[in-house]
Amino acid sequence: MRFALDVCSFIRQLPLEEPGLLVRRQLARSSTSVAFNYRASCRARTHTEFTAKIGLVAEEADESQGWLEFIEAAQLVKSSELRRLLAEATELCAMCSASVGTARFNERNRRRRSDSAS
Repeated sequence: MRFALDVCSFIRQLPLEEPGLLVRRQLARSSTSVAFNYRASCRARTHTEFTAKIGLVAEEADESQGWLEFIEAAQLVKSSELRRLLAEATELCAMCSASVGTARFNERNRRRRSDSAS
């Protein structure tokens, strides 16, 4: 949630002409999606549902990172806040990707145990 709030504060610095408007919309969408899909993953009813939702979190974190990299490459904003948000997005991607890998590994092991018990 903190990442999404920080990004929403940061995007106010983006230009009001294109591509600034497009980047504002897309980055706001992807960063808030990280927060709320993570929240949904914590409330998943099954392990399979958790795996799917944490996968969405990883995808949205990666998209957020991509938009922040675009802002940097296009020189839309120059601020230390951009560097900090990029670092945070990179960390979120790494953590979520590791969680997806662990969830998928556990899902496969659950299926194997279930199959061998049958």
